[in-house]
Amino acid sequence: MMQTIWQPNSAVANELKALKPYLAANVKIDNAAINQRVHQLLAAGGKFLRPGFFYLFSQFGTEHDSVRLQAGAAAMELLHVATLIHDDVIDESPERRHVTTIHQDYGQRNAIYAGDLLFTCYFDQVLIAAKSADDIRINTAAMRAILQGELDQMSHNYDPTTTVDDYLAIARGKTARLFSLSCEQGAHFAAAPENVVKLAQQIGERLGLAYQMLDDVLDFAGDEALTQKPVLNDLKDGVYSLPLIYALTADPNLATILPQPGDKISNEHLLMIRDQVIALGGVTQAQQLATHYTKTALNLIDQLPAGETQQTIRRLVTELLVRNH
Repeated sequence: MMQTIWQPNSAVANELKALKPYLAANVKIDNAAINQRVHQLLAAGGKFLRPGFFYLFSQFGTEHDSVRLQAGAAAMELLHVATLIHDDVIDESPERRHVTTIHQDYGQRNAIYAGDLLFTCYFDQVLIAAKSADDIRINTAAMRAILQGELDQMSHNYDPTTTVDDYLAIARGKTARLFSLSCEQGAHFAAAPENVVKLAQQIGERLGLAYQMLDDVLDFAGDEALTQKPVLNDLKDGVYSLPLIYALTADPNLATILPQPGDKISNEHLLMIRDQVIALGGVTQAQQLATHYTKTALNLIDQLPAGETQQTIRRLVTELLVRNH
């Protein structure tokens, strides 16, 4: 079920409601068991943020080809879900959107192939939406940046010397790039003015960075029942997210008690580290940086054409900053 961030019966909510059966009809995997699990994941939905922002920014355009826009929105969600399937393998997550992860039941190899197949479905939709070869190039470059961001993160795992600049470079790739692509492509495929397309890209990047930072905050200070995923997961896996980086800057000796590759860490030990990260101001500083990027996004939103769409984008960006899941 799609989470209720979108106002019921709004144009975007109706577009997203129609997107779900479209995704189901356009994702076909010959392996019946894997196909069923992927379809369960797609049907379970999430916030549908990326296709939702795609549709929102399309409202600034003058061309509303429903086929092209639906394919473009579907492409954004398929690229997102493909990366989630791969993330679940890396994180060894048992569940996603209340659905048992593919690797949990069918093994890592099958899960990786399923994610790869969704990448091909993503490009199928890009080909439908594209106006020119340049559109395909933009999507290819975005996918490359997203995957490079994931690889860059892995290269910094268990590295206490990771800096805020390192973190920002990773977050721009693995999270913010898809947000910026979604906003930009929605405006572009609807033939919005060039200055709006550029603003859409900039707003999406700032939104994506703030969103990732708040995700990192929730990994340390969130309620597992609300986030629907295990807290302290990054810490356990050696991913040095923003609150931990700030805490290490305040006290480098914290590195001596952090998990090392192959360690079997008790929940009690993880909670002790969490308490120290909070006490050292890591969570507070991460929240402050997320607020900074959110305010930057809001300043850019103020430059969009005035009206209901602009105000809806402003409301959503503000709500996403204070979310608890």
